[in-house]
Amino acid sequence: MKHTYSLVHLTNIACSPPAFIRTAAAAGYDAVSLRTIPMGLPGEVPHDITDRKLRAETLAACQETGVWINDTENARIDDGVDVHRYEPHLEAAAELGIRHVLSNIWTADRGFYTEQFGELCRLAAVYGQDVNVEFVTWASVVNLRQTVELLREVALPNVGIVVDALHFYRSRVNLKELEGLPKEWFRFMHLCDTIREIPDDPEMLIHTGRKERLYPGEGAIDLKAILEKLPEDIVRGIEVPHVQRLEEIGFEEHARRALQSAKQCLE
Repeated sequence: MKHTYSLVHLTNIACSPPAFIRTAAAAGYDAVSLRTIPMGLPGEVPHDITDRKLRAETLAACQETGVWINDTENARIDDGVDVHRYEPHLEAAAELGIRHVLSNIWTADRGFYTEQFGELCRLAAVYGQDVNVEFVTWASVVNLRQTVELLREVALPNVGIVVDALHFYRSRVNLKELEGLPKEWFRFMHLCDTIREIPDDPEMLIHTGRKERLYPGEGAIDLKAILEKLPEDIVRGIEVPHVQRLEEIGFEEHARRALQSAKQCLE
C-alpha cells in the first residue's frame, strides 16, 4: 500500500506554517504536523493560528499545494496548566481540518495529569478531535507502559499514543509491549534515527533530541521492527531536527533527504 508521509514541525520549528507547508510539498511530502499550540516556554517561537491572518495564509498554502495538516501540537500537561486554555487553539485547528492533537506530560503528579488529560480529551471531542500522548524520555511520562496506564484510566474513545522512534529507543521500550494494544490508538508516529549509545545526561538527551536527529536508516533504531507492530496505514511523520544539516544544505534539501532515506529504509 502507499504510505502517507508527514513532515513534523520540529524539523525546522522556526519556519512559519505556510512556508513549512510549501517546503514539505516541494520535498515530496503528503502532509505536515504543525506546532500551533503555544506552550508559553522561554525562547519559544509561537505559530498561533488563532490569528486569523496566519490561519488564512496556512489554509491557502494547503489549498495551493495539496498538502494537508495531519496533526498539531503541543497541548502539554504540566503543573499549573489548565487545559481549558487550549480551547481557542483547538477550535482554530478544527477550522483547518485538523483532527489529531499531540500532548505530553511534564508533571509527576499522576492524579493531576490524569484528570487534566481526561478533561483535554473531552474538550477536544467537542471539535471532533482526538488527543494522542507522546511519551518523551526526559519528561514525566517517559515510556509506553505509563502511557498505556494513563489511557486505560481515562478510558475515553478519542485517546491515542504517538510512538516517537527516538523516545521508544531511548526509553528502552520492548517491542512486545506494543502487542495486544488497540490499533485505533495509533494514528500517527514520528520517524528518525540516532546513534546506538543512549546518553545518561538529560541535557545530552535533550540536545540530540532537538538538534541532532539522524535520517531514518542512519543509526541504531530498528524502525522496521517498530512499524511491523503498528497499523499498516499509520501516518509516518518524519521528525529530524539537525541544526548543522539545516545550515549546510538548507531546509528543503534536508527535508527531501529525510524522506528519501525513510523510503529507502522502510519500503
